[in-house]
Amino acid sequence: MAEVTDRLSFRLGLGDDVAAFYALAADDPPFQRVVERLHGYHQVKFPSPLELLCWAILGQRAPLPVARRMKQAIVARAANGIVVDGRELWAFPDLEQLLELTQDELAGLIANRRKAAYLHGAFCHWQEIDEAFLQSGDHEQVRQRLLEIRGVGPWSSTFLMVRGLGRTETIGPDREGRLAAGRVYGRTLTDAEFVQLAGRYEGWQGYWGHYLRVGG
Repeated sequence: MAEVTDRLSFRLGLGDDVAAFYALAADDPPFQRVVERLHGYHQVKFPSPLELLCWAILGQRAPLPVARRMKQAIVARAANGIVVDGRELWAFPDLEQLLELTQDELAGLIANRRKAAYLHGAFCHWQEIDEAFLQSGDHEQVRQRLLEIRGVGPWSSTFLMVRGLGRTETIGPDREGRLAAGRVYGRTLTDAEFVQLAGRYEGWQGYWGHYLRVGG
């Protein structure tokens, strides 16, 4: 039971001390308005970083409905389904199940050989990674470790760290985040200006970026 409680608390961000984050926003009037709209909101993470890794690869340069269909095909192949109150629920495959799929089988499921190659390589790579290191290791070392996975670039590594691992310490510039910040701060921002604004939120830059997207 304790393990389940810890997992749910982590996923729902219940242990995130947003009061400390809000204190940093107090002297940032444009962002403070976002905080007021989202006050009390805790970032909800993906159920597992492995599922997010898969989603990050499938979602690259693909319309959301297409990426969703590809993911659903992989989930259906594993057949981790149960029926609760007449409703069918599906769990994402575990690593062992994903490793059983060959690159050709993945290509057949998602109808995209390039992404199938990325996924197959990522699953093989993932089995060599210590998840405890990802959650508590040096931020830059973790980022570099993720970037070693073929198909994971700067945006995907940040996505994985913030939304999959809860690593909110720092974020780098990305187009979506920069545009969201521009809407909040009322001007077009360069990458350098985006990084400078994020610098105010030491230890909480990932939360800042997430709030910008959700509430900006």
